[in-house]
Amino acid sequence: MQHLQIDDFLHYHFLSGIRHSPDGKHACFAVHKADFEENRYQSNLWLYSAQDNSTRSLTSFGEERMFAWLNDGRHILFSGVRKPKDKKKKKQGEALTIFYRIPIDGGEAQEAFRLQHNVTGIRVIDDDRFLLTVDYDPAEETLKELHSKDAEEAKQRRKEEQNVEVIEEIPFWQNGKGFTSGHRSRLYLYDTRDGSMLPLTEPEFQVSGAELNPSCNQAAVTGQVFQGRLGTMDSLYLLDLDTQEWTALYDEQDLSFADAHFISDTTIVAAASTKEHYGLNENPRFYRLDRNDNSITLITPEFDASVRNTVGSDCRFGPGPSMQVHGSHLYFLTTEGYHSFINRVDSAGNVEKLSHDGGSADAFSVSQNQILFIGLRGLALQELYAVTDSGEQAITQFNAWLPQQRFVQDPEYLPVDVDDETMIDGWVLKPVNFDKGGSFPGILNIHGGPKTVYSDVFVHEMQYWANQGYFVFFCNPRGSDGKGNAFADIRGRFGTIDYEDLMAFTDAAAAKYPSLDQDRIGVTGGSYGGFMTNWIIGHTHRFAAAVSQRSISNWISKFGTTDIGYFFNADQIGATPWDDLEKLWFHSPLQYADQVKTPTLFIHAEEDYRCWLPEGLQMFTALRYHGVKSRLCMFRGENHELSRSGRPKARIRRLKEITQWFQSHLEDSK
Repeated sequence: MQHLQIDDFLHYHFLSGIRHSPDGKHACFAVHKADFEENRYQSNLWLYSAQDNSTRSLTSFGEERMFAWLNDGRHILFSGVRKPKDKKKKKQGEALTIFYRIPIDGGEAQEAFRLQHNVTGIRVIDDDRFLLTVDYDPAEETLKELHSKDAEEAKQRRKEEQNVEVIEEIPFWQNGKGFTSGHRSRLYLYDTRDGSMLPLTEPEFQVSGAELNPSCNQAAVTGQVFQGRLGTMDSLYLLDLDTQEWTALYDEQDLSFADAHFISDTTIVAAASTKEHYGLNENPRFYRLDRNDNSITLITPEFDASVRNTVGSDCRFGPGPSMQVHGSHLYFLTTEGYHSFINRVDSAGNVEKLSHDGGSADAFSVSQNQILFIGLRGLALQELYAVTDSGEQAITQFNAWLPQQRFVQDPEYLPVDVDDETMIDGWVLKPVNFDKGGSFPGILNIHGGPKTVYSDVFVHEMQYWANQGYFVFFCNPRGSDGKGNAFADIRGRFGTIDYEDLMAFTDAAAAKYPSLDQDRIGVTGGSYGGFMTNWIIGHTHRFAAAVSQRSISNWISKFGTTDIGYFFNADQIGATPWDDLEKLWFHSPLQYADQVKTPTLFIHAEEDYRCWLPEGLQMFTALRYHGVKSRLCMFRGENHELSRSGRPKARIRRLKEITQWFQSHLEDSK
């Protein structure tokens, strides 16, 4: 048995995108693995057989992630770039998506069709037609409409002006996408018979979601038209794929639709919220829309759970389905407490929980006789599981080697009553070399969000620190998910009750574990956790070192420079620079930077447009100005997801920077 190493995540397998075949006899999913030499992630498709519970690799080029089952159940359509000349075009920024068709019974993949668009999603309508979601760039579309000579001249003009960026709306950029002014997520109907690519949405309509009905001639579409500023309320529309006619099912601004799914040809069940009582983070409830009389009915009035998985971990790569219709039910995920579960709801609003074990259900698929899901269970990394009458059955063993070859620590549950009515969940990882007579440094780790949760699942960085001899402790303060709307609602109170909860939890950890050296505790966190790290060091000197990651330091500057600031700040802080500048400044850690004594490392990514680089630069400058030991490490080419899906070499460097900072300030002070 060996200690967990900083680069062991290079050997982890990450699973995503599980989907059953139409006949339910097979399922396909993607498997990802870091490639250190290429500094990227290899992604291949795997096939599951329900007949014998077996899995096998289906593709091996390392670029296959987006796929769809064809209706015959024997072929899969997937996107990839396999030819050198096509790779060169993509590298040069040309809009291009190539789909291949592969038989599941054996045989090579053959090119099915190629599109001069950046396709982000595909749904099969019939043997010839496909509903595509496309990242629409109006400048690219203009080039396609020109004749070849004119197009070449236009391309040359664009090349000459590549150092000029014109923005005309907000958000003008988005994390992970770059500058997006004028871009839209747009629906197209592609027909292989004549190669036609018919746009189904207007250039100014932003598609949030689109789901086909069982008979495949209609789609329920959520989204909004925006001109100048993207709003926060998505309407619901019906799209007839045969006539291309649109019907607004609900476009009032008192209800925002997160998802909508047909459970019959005339009935839609949708997750939607008013955002009236709890703002942007209000948990959706379920509504039934009846196409016979165009009525809409709230069917789960008492439902108060989050309808997504917010269990945090740095051991995932790639999304997967979180809602699906099967039969007369809509299946969906919830986060309850600090676990996520698979549930279903019918048109009457009856909710049934289908999975019961703790941990994280990351994505799932339902067929006639089976529920499959990708999940984190206990200290195991992601595997494919089946929900059975007797519980859960692990199907794959991609990551079974880890607990057999590396020391991993069980998180010890530490709940804390912070007042007479509020209990927060927390955990402590003891050092791998723990002995009761020893004295050990510790790290308080704060999650992002704030509406997410920590759980007792495997987190690489925390297990690594425990293997390095640290106590690692973490909790879900008020503002976290899993305990309903009221618990998660800290609008206008950032840095107040959540700060009190974190300090109370730190006190509780110190009291329960006397071996935790009070003079050698560090604090870290990312995003909201970075904000809280900045806040903490300006309000207490109890921590010997801090690492602030992708943080927020100034709510005033964040309002006008980030992809969500203009609506997130107004909702969550409860102010704009024009109606209450003092409130924005009160909740800004930068205001208290002159009180900081804690040596602090700042980790930021250059292309993080969620918590932009200037947030870290301002705090770093303030600390240096006031003589506090500080360091800022900025990662080029990375974004807000650095710690979770950043390039392998950057992830290793990030974790080295953090660990070395704590070593120099927590271990050297012994």
